[in-house]
Amino acid sequence: MTGIIQKYFSDFSEKQLHQFSSLQALYTGWNEKINVISRRDIDSLYEKHVLHSLAIAAIIDFTPGTEIIDIGTGGGFPGIPLAIFFPEVKFHLVDSINKKLKIVSDIAAAIELKNVTVQHTRAEEIKGRKFDFAVSRAVASLKDLWYWSKPLLAKENRNELKNGLICLKGGDLTSEIAESKLRPRVFDIENIYSEEFFKEKYILHIPL
Repeated sequence: MTGIIQKYFSDFSEKQLHQFSSLQALYTGWNEKINVISRRDIDSLYEKHVLHSLAIAAIIDFTPGTEIIDIGTGGGFPGIPLAIFFPEVKFHLVDSINKKLKIVSDIAAAIELKNVTVQHTRAEEIKGRKFDFAVSRAVASLKDLWYWSKPLLAKENRNELKNGLICLKGGDLTSEIAESKLRPRVFDIENIYSEEFFKEKYILHIPL
């Protein structure tokens, strides 16, 4: 099942390969109790969720010690795949729906993912913490994501890409970008992956 990941990424340790390959059974098991992933998508977990999340790893190689908040993580995307990919980077996964975070915690524990913490909260309620990046996958408009992210971002950069918001979006973003009054750098995911699913899928980076 992890072949589609290895089509684009290599140099994984045995532990990372085991962690990735364990996700299918774990998410399928949880999905039978709580609908954490759309039922029609569970069979394409690695393409539509894991590989999609890892598109971020194709545009930036986070340096060890980088701290990242995943806003509205839901079932753990993009945070869990990125945490497997970058074991020396710290990921803080937040969501306002606690039952989803219970799944995220269980999966992280099951695959011994030591660089993930979870918090049941809204991003705008977090005080006294700073992160190098906020990541998110289609949970809100660009305008809202930036409003929530900006106060949480540290000013000092330790990566080639400037600290900021990195989000995964799809479709025609013209009006959403115009409404946000932001000027994100846009990466076209179909230039990274050849699968049909990634047409009109984008990564947006807004530097602090």
